[in-house]
Amino acid sequence: MRRRARRTALTALLLAASATACLTGCQSGQDDTSSGASHSASPSASPSAAASTPKEPFAGLTGAQISERALEATTGARSLRMTGTVPDEESGSTIKIDIALDRRGDCAGTMGMDGQGEAELIKTGDTLYLKYDERFLRAQSKGEPQADTEALVSLLAGRWTKMSAGGADAKEMAGFCDLDKLLEDAGGSGDDTPTEVTRGKATTVDGTPAFTLHETDGSERNTVYVATEGKPYLLRFESGPEKEPGSLSFTGYDEPVPAESPAGEVLDLDGALPAPAG
Repeated sequence: MRRRARRTALTALLLAASATACLTGCQSGQDDTSSGASHSASPSASPSAAASTPKEPFAGLTGAQISERALEATTGARSLRMTGTVPDEESGSTIKIDIALDRRGDCAGTMGMDGQGEAELIKTGDTLYLKYDERFLRAQSKGEPQADTEALVSLLAGRWTKMSAGGADAKEMAGFCDLDKLLEDAGGSGDDTPTEVTRGKATTVDGTPAFTLHETDGSERNTVYVATEGKPYLLRFESGPEKEPGSLSFTGYDEPVPAESPAGEVLDLDGALPAPAG
């Protein structure tokens, strides 16, 4: 079960990095302010009329140039929060994530898959804490002997566990909290194929003024939302209709990550004995 849970987390990390990497490899772009070229925003992004804005956001910049500015701002962040859903190509399921992470390697959040339960994750310093609900444990133990599943549920469901973040059993899961790696991956995909990025229109994402960019990479069509006030951070990424749907929102830039050791009894998986938190 633990092996499969780690694989799920890593898949989410790679997909999140790929989403942020949509801001890379943009060697060509063009202005496109016609209404026919502007895609409709998702339910969470409320369009606002660009004509009502005193000055058009990023005036005089191509889509690729806006993308470069967003890339520079986003990869310079000390911390951020990712929320949303991403497809897991390996399992064919959808991963739901909500996690805040920082450059120190601390993180706190939740993850789940297609309604099959949820796992809470905290990493602070050199310690990784995990708590699984019963549905998550049963889903991840599918195919295992019933007695083993029941024993696992009895031991772990709803209970915080901890282990060394550098240990063999935790290393890959702890990598999910590696913001340096996430932003490093966002800095370049290693693919020199130009991606066409065109300008969209002014809009808002959860009340934050934003500007849309439409990305075309072969058969893939994606939409990126970039902040127009303050630093041009990436606010949201949405995959297009020609691939499995997915979206990620990025907030909490440079804010403290609430990664604190859980209170109460914690099962020490390294020593297989209950131990106080911390």
